[in-house]
Amino acid sequence: MGMSRRWDEVFLEGIELFGYIGVLPEEKRDGQTFYVDVVLGLDLRQAGRSDLLVHTVNYAEVFGLAEQLMEEARCDLIETYAEQLSEEIFSYFDAVHAVRVTVRKPDAPIDGKFKAAGIAIYREREE
Repeated sequence: MGMSRRWDEVFLEGIELFGYIGVLPEEKRDGQTFYVDVVLGLDLRQAGRSDLLVHTVNYAEVFGLAEQLMEEARCDLIETYAEQLSEEIFSYFDAVHAVRVTVRKPDAPIDGKFKAAGIAIYREREE
């Protein structure tokens, strides 16, 4: 699942969001905390040379997208949230060529001890 070319990365790790994603009725009713990592693949050479924010991606805007989407999400699966977030990122940021989204669900309804359950997806922009 390697990138077709090696991109530079802009990333946000451990975005803490509260949401209502889940299959069980109590998950939809009570909500829970999710942790989201976003890695964006893009070319940062121009930003590195110009020192201009316009030549990269603003972390705060990525955070805002993740947060807004979680606030609106009423899906069963974190896979659905991750897919929607990757699509939003591609439509919002033209410079982004690849996206990796990881969603951790530390309070997943599992009878046993574990640090987190979750998923990770990797998508490349469809040219």
